[in-house]
Amino acid sequence: MPLKVLIAPDKFKGTLTAHAAAEAIARGWHAARPLDRLDLLPISDGGDGFGEILSRLLAAQPQRLKTVDAAGRPLAATWWWESKSRTAIIESARIIGLALLPPGKFHPFQLDTRGLAAAFSAAARKGARLCLVGIGGSATNDGGFGLARALNWQLLDHEGKTIERWTELHRLALLQPPAKKFGFKVLIAVDVQNRLLGARGCSRIYGPQKGLRPQDFSAAEKCLRSLSTAVQKQLGRASASELGSGAAGGLGFGLHAFMGGQLVSGFDLLARHAQLGRHLRGTDLAITGEGALDRSTLMGKGVGELALLCKQRRITCIGLAGRVDDHALLHPLFAEARGLTQITTPKESIREPARYLEKLAELVARDWRTSERSHSTFRRTLGR
Repeated sequence: MPLKVLIAPDKFKGTLTAHAAAEAIARGWHAARPLDRLDLLPISDGGDGFGEILSRLLAAQPQRLKTVDAAGRPLAATWWWESKSRTAIIESARIIGLALLPPGKFHPFQLDTRGLAAAFSAAARKGARLCLVGIGGSATNDGGFGLARALNWQLLDHEGKTIERWTELHRLALLQPPAKKFGFKVLIAVDVQNRLLGARGCSRIYGPQKGLRPQDFSAAEKCLRSLSTAVQKQLGRASASELGSGAAGGLGFGLHAFMGGQLVSGFDLLARHAQLGRHLRGTDLAITGEGALDRSTLMGKGVGELALLCKQRRITCIGLAGRVDDHALLHPLFAEARGLTQITTPKESIREPARYLEKLAELVARDWRTSERSHSTFRRTLGR
């Protein structure tokens, strides 16, 4: 019997966009099961690719601006504008993204979020009512310090001197808001639920991906704690306790604290605009994926959230990835979890990701066609 198959991957970070991944999976699946009806819906949870995907859904037009990257280097960046609803879409990874920097050249203590201010200012000049901001994929760990300064917040020490770098925040004594604030609503799309501080906070969990070393954790935590204390005492905002405040090196915290932004699930935001419920209606099988299927997949990321939604709706879900870790942890949500490294070397999977993802999808489809009975147990666990 032909199946209705929803193909909804996120990006394979550093190798394939979500759209390219969806197309590769579709080619492979169609080669093995040409009668199946394929519905392609690339997803994003707020990281790389957020702007491109959401702008297609909203028919928003690309806009160019001149700003700086996380290291303060000149940058021509893109944001998106939908004039009818006066909605701006900003993808932080396009401005302060880790992928924009030479590997290992900059330490997070040298980086900040100031480049994002130009995008918000551009949106304000357009007369924005709503700003949708995807914050995943950042290179920074400054808690939004650079953004705040670029938006004319004054951060002063006990002597009334301006704090110039986020690594000096342990001296913070006074926050002074700008005379003029933006009048639009900000929704902050996050892909993780971590809070700003502590053992599961941004510095210790995601800092190492950006270059923080264990010996840096104490200093980073001290500075961000000083910032969060000042925000709570002087602005009355317990921003550090918000789920997702630790996303993007504390940028979730900063946007909530300094722009009054609302932290929301990036996946939920996309699901609403993509009318995901309509796509899932009548679906027999969902195929999703990302660069790595591992423990973090189940911590609020889009791929894990989609698999959970499929389980709730009793739809079988397959996960494809560059690599797969901890199969036992993934098994309750995925009927199968397969990685490119199961059919080729890690080096080749990075060199030709689309080719091998297509091949992997075809292999999974052929296995599915010839052994559907073996999946009946999984479907029974979903109540089908």
